Amino acid sequence: MSIHIVALGSECPGGVGPGEEIMGQGQLQGGLLWSYLGQGALVGPCDLESSIHNPAFMEYTSRVFGDVTVVVRDCPSWDLLDSDWTSVRKVLEQADILVIKYSVTDKLAFQQVRNNYAPRLRPLLRHWGVPVILVAVGARLNDEGPPCTCPLCASDWSSCVPHSEGLQLSRDLGATYLELPSLNHVFVGRYFGSVLEYFMIQCLKHKAKERPEKRRGNKVNDLRPPHLEQPARLPPIRVEESSFSQDMQWLLERGVQFADVAFYAGDSGKELGWAHAAVLCAVSPYFRQLLLGPKARERPQSRCVCRERDGGPPSLLSTWDGGIIDDLPRTEGHLTGRLSRLVVKDPLLCMCLWETLMFIYRGAWEWDHLQEALDEKLKNSLAVAQLMERIRSLIGKDRSQRDTPSARAAQLGPQTLVNLFNSPLYSDVIFMVQGSVLPAHRAVLVARCDVMAAMFSGKYAEARSRVVPIHGVSSDTFLSFLEYLYTDSCCPASVLQAMAVLVCAEMYQVKRLQHLCEVCVCAYLQSMPSRELSSTGISVIRLLRRAKCHNAEQLYVWLLHFIANNYLIFSHKPDFLELSEEEREQVERLRWPSTGYLQELSEYQQRRRKLRKSRCIVM
Repeated sequence: MSIHIVALGSECPGGVGPGEEIMGQGQLQGGLLWSYLGQGALVGPCDLESSIHNPAFMEYTSRVFGDVTVVVRDCPSWDLLDSDWTSVRKVLEQADILVIKYSVTDKLAFQQVRNNYAPRLRPLLRHWGVPVILVAVGARLNDEGPPCTCPLCASDWSSCVPHSEGLQLSRDLGATYLELPSLNHVFVGRYFGSVLEYFMIQCLKHKAKERPEKRRGNKVNDLRPPHLEQPARLPPIRVEESSFSQDMQWLLERGVQFADVAFYAGDSGKELGWAHAAVLCAVSPYFRQLLLGPKARERPQSRCVCRERDGGPPSLLSTWDGGIIDDLPRTEGHLTGRLSRLVVKDPLLCMCLWETLMFIYRGAWEWDHLQEALDEKLKNSLAVAQLMERIRSLIGKDRSQRDTPSARAAQLGPQTLVNLFNSPLYSDVIFMVQGSVLPAHRAVLVARCDVMAAMFSGKYAEARSRVVPIHGVSSDTFLSFLEYLYTDSCCPASVLQAMAVLVCAEMYQVKRLQHLCEVCVCAYLQSMPSRELSSTGISVIRLLRRAKCHNAEQLYVWLLHFIANNYLIFSHKPDFLELSEEEREQVERLRWPSTGYLQELSEYQQRRRKLRKSRCIVM
């Protein structure tokens, strides 16, 4: 028997460049594989009939384990893959083991292998299933002391290949990763040799299985257990992308009915637009202080004579406590309330107030989009820089964290309304659920839920009442529903809680929340081991019924496949009989293990028992 090993790359710094000659026998004897094979290696083409000779590869043979021939084809030049890829592929097809070498002090050659040649080899290696050994040869040089091979030593990363990059390349190729500081007998024989010998032994075992069984009888060969296929994959649950930013943008553009803040120009007194105090206070601490600060005893006599609050940028905005303003057009039936007038004193902010409000409503984190909008509006880079600085101070962003990735990741759009969730701050509606008092904000509810928009905007009793009773839903479930409307996230604590929120989401026609609850139910059930799944008090059949009743089509299909994949568990439960005839037919068709496999297994066990009895009679 023989083992074919193909080696690519050079363990020497610099390798072999284009136009240079392949290493000679003198250089070869100092190489990695030659050092392992020792003095018994013979240079020259092998005499095996199935071997393919390629002049670009340095070929030599040796013997291991007594009578096993090892054929090594070594090609130190990676450029051959570009010039003669067809012949290289034919050589790789014969390989039983592939060894890829590189020098840790030649980072340029490593990057070329990682970026150019590894993507070409990866699909072939996965298709052939050839074991791969990735060997990093050499010591990383440290200017302050002796050579250091520690993966955490980064003093020479600019010229050497770090441990992390070599390890990542091995993961991409599915290879075994080794680091050899030098090619002495300890590292080559003990480390590299033990790994190579393991793969050679596995290769010999695989080839021995492929040879015809001559010493065994036909009866033993014919008696093989049936093959059990893997269960079918469960269908995925698809969730829509978040529409939180679009919903808040709609609120700014069309939600003037629920607006309670009016902006006016400081120089002309012209009305600039309307906004919602709850959203402004949730995003900006400056607006929170401006709208909720201590009241002045004396009332200003005109719109432009304003009182400035303490703290924040005092030259941007000022407020006038005018009580209830009656000149705002309101829909019939809508509650009247306190409206605040804010005077915009900064001319740049006055010109770009709409872009600033749009930035705040969409979450106050899309700085690049804001800068593009300001550039298009002002056409002046200096003015844009000044206004960006003022907007940062307006929303209270720390200058030291202005452009750091951590600050950007911490300010996600849906998280801007967390402070409003279950908070009485600017609350204009109270839900009474099973005796619990849950404050909320009509503007947020209308923007996030179409049913709430119809309920608070039409000629319903809820539009004229501050207290709204909710029936048929528990307080915890409705609180989780409100949490999604404010934060765009949902984390039920159990399967039953997820199903309850799903029913509430279906009641208020919030499709994305319904699909998120479906994902939670699937995740909880899939994480249960078989023993817990068979003893749990949760009825999966009843979950299937509720999913069908409340139009959770994706969860309904997923539960049918889940029952089929765990057929041996659910078929013995009493509620399995509650399945309809159509559902039972589909479960039987998808069941795992299949009926055909169980029949083959029964026949195999019977034949095995008969064979044992015949052996006992002969003995």
